[in-house]
Amino acid sequence: MQDICNKCGLPKELCVCETISREVQKVRVYTVKRRFGKLSTIIDGLDEKSVDIKKLVSVLKTELACGGTYKNGMIELQGNHKTKAIAILIKQGFSQESISS
Repeated sequence: MQDICNKCGLPKELCVCETISREVQKVRVYTVKRRFGKLSTIIDGLDEKSVDIKKLVSVLKTELACGGTYKNGMIELQGNHKTKAIAILIKQGFSQESISS
């Protein structure tokens, strides 16, 4: 028996809930200067209920070859990766219009 999605009622293989929710979200990407002049890239505005945050953080850290974490509703990446992070988010299914920098 196939697993059924609770939100849309489709089988898990055909479920598009996460794809639709990624296109609707307003994501903000910016940099912040931390201690000792180090830059940190912040990705804010993600809905943790509709997007697999742990998987997204893992993909970002792997693609950018940097450290990072998810806390207080924000993804924090070590270093200035603003433009590359936006490109990865678009590749992951977020719409370009919904990402502000």
